[in-house]
Amino acid sequence: MHLSQWMRAAAVGAVLLAAPSVRAEGSYEIPAGAHFNPDKLAKVTEFFKNEVATGKIPGALVLIQQHGKPVYHEAFGVQDVVSKAPITDQTIFRLFSMTKAITAVVSMQLLQDGKYKLDDPVSKYIPAFADVKVGVEKKAEDGTKSLELVPPTRPMLVLDLMRHTSGITYGFYGDTLVRKAYREANLYSGDFDLAEFAERIAKLPLHNQPGGLWQYGHSTDVLARVMEVATGKPLLAIEREKLLDPLGMSDTRFFVTDPEKQKLMAEPVPNDSDFRVGRINDPTKVKKWESASGGMVSTMADYSRFVQMLLNGGTFEGKTYLKPETFKEMTTDHVGPGSGVERDYFYFPGDGFGFGLGLAVRTDPGNAKPPPPGDLGELRWDGASGCYFIVDRKQDMFFILLEQTPSERQRIQKTLKQLIYEAMEN
Repeated sequence: MHLSQWMRAAAVGAVLLAAPSVRAEGSYEIPAGAHFNPDKLAKVTEFFKNEVATGKIPGALVLIQQHGKPVYHEAFGVQDVVSKAPITDQTIFRLFSMTKAITAVVSMQLLQDGKYKLDDPVSKYIPAFADVKVGVEKKAEDGTKSLELVPPTRPMLVLDLMRHTSGITYGFYGDTLVRKAYREANLYSGDFDLAEFAERIAKLPLHNQPGGLWQYGHSTDVLARVMEVATGKPLLAIEREKLLDPLGMSDTRFFVTDPEKQKLMAEPVPNDSDFRVGRINDPTKVKKWESASGGMVSTMADYSRFVQMLLNGGTFEGKTYLKPETFKEMTTDHVGPGSGVERDYFYFPGDGFGFGLGLAVRTDPGNAKPPPPGDLGELRWDGASGCYFIVDRKQDMFFILLEQTPSERQRIQKTLKQLIYEAMEN
């Protein structure tokens, strides 16, 4: 179903722009200056129509934007299979780890405001981390494993939280003893806030020495607590003041309390509703914990403004959110050669990518032959629900995919990127 059939699309910019008009099935009016083949873009339409028709996903929303104008803007399927309400730019999606990108930008804003420094010890803001230990696995002759707790070789720094080198992990993937300790710690029990959550994390062993390994986990939640302590304000209040309200992201929140807004929630198909992230994320039930690593919801109308700001290098509609030097710091690889940071099987930025202060950054073509499409300097992230974005500053282009499909997401994301770059005419 085409967006123009039933709504005006809230595109990036101060004015609400209509979705690109359709000339023929899947063929689009490409804005002047955009470098896309409309016939090849039709393959994106074909792909998603088939995904919906075969019941793999209930629906999806795709926006490609170049030179500040929508090139392709299409909705497929429904918000959920029960109500069968159509997807629009106001449909609310659970972002899961795409929340991290928002937290990262706000953390960089506070850094440029001088609220903390990259080399500040985390214990300066959360004293419990002064006593944290590193868990080292020991294997006995009979094959049994045990965990030896040793002191960190250096303090955990704010930098470590931003680049995922703190040693803090998640408990829902991998089988190391530290990850098992996370699983058994009942981290998500009860109604707790970020302050209590950081205390719970501080009681657990670190997976590795600070600065030693890129390790996906709750670093972003602990960073959010540092942000709260440094400003004296709750996380959402900080994010609204610094980013969400100025950008006009009125539906990007941790919870959806308005009954009318709750009707706009996208849901996965019932047999694909296990997001496998260690906790149940129901934004309609308000709790104290504002999960900076995975708890936000957003809409295409909102998130497209955020991603356009990233594409612009930290500015949007005449307002500067990140100074040029701050943006450069955020989007420079901080885990590459010379950083001392190792990578293992769970290095989620992936082959060909380094990691900045909150986003994957493409540093080389990678080992695949042929290499995946895209340009060096590409920024991206995604989440367990399948939401995904790419910023290609060389092409002055971004695209966003919003969907709710934990099991189909990686295949869909890979295919979408391939189809978009095949449609691009350089």
